[in-house]
Amino acid sequence: MTAAVTSEPPVHPALGPLGALVGTWRGDGEGAYPTIERFRYVEELTFTHDGRPVLAYRQRTWDADSGAPLHAESGFLRGPADGRAELVVAQPTGLVEAAVLHVSGGADDLVLAGERATLTRTPGARPVEDVRRRFALHAGALHVDLWMTFAGHVDTHHLHATLLPIDPEERGTDGR
Repeated sequence: MTAAVTSEPPVHPALGPLGALVGTWRGDGEGAYPTIERFRYVEELTFTHDGRPVLAYRQRTWDADSGAPLHAESGFLRGPADGRAELVVAQPTGLVEAAVLHVSGGADDLVLAGERATLTRTPGARPVEDVRRRFALHAGALHVDLWMTFAGHVDTHHLHATLLPIDPEERGTDGR
């Protein structure tokens, strides 16, 4: 029988400044879109690694007032190479996104600014035409923004959240 590995491998050096994202981040956000009422939510992002030059990405949100789940997605963040990283995300809503993110700054002031992403939709998914994301790590906080094209509203800002790193022991049994 092989012994279980108990220590986490070092972050692959090819990830460069993206290694600063490793961990779990949580904070408050606001959403708005011309087709819906403004809303508040709590967001949690987790970036993990296994020693290879890729980060696994998991995101989930819940209503700030009721605690009801709102959204979840998972995927991978690859790179950076030539100042670009790649984000691949699958959503339970039937959308799969492949995006290029332009990487600037370093581990203390990192910005990943996305181009409008290529989407693939299942037949039952909403007809979202594209999304664009921006992650900005500044002064210990991770700022997350998302724009989308939907219902005739081209590249419209939809979500903003400010997240702080959390200690794994701070997570409750329900994940919040």
